[in-house]
Amino acid sequence: MEQIQDYEWAHDWKIIVGIFENIDKLKSLFTQLDVPYLRVVQQKILILNLEKYAWSLQEYIIQKYS
Repeated sequence: MEQIQDYEWAHDWKIIVGIFENIDKLKSLFTQLDVPYLRVVQQKILILNLEKYAWSLQEYIIQKYS
């Protein structure tokens, strides 16, 4: 039973890591755009909200398997 839980934890953790990697890729892509200042601010807000959500998912996974 514990082995199944270890597998599930590793799978969930891998997904969380992938989400953070995708956020980093999105940040990089946004820096390549030449957009007005207001769009830059909107992009930063979007990234912050994505990171906040990803951190909450990470916390959920940690609590789930603790």
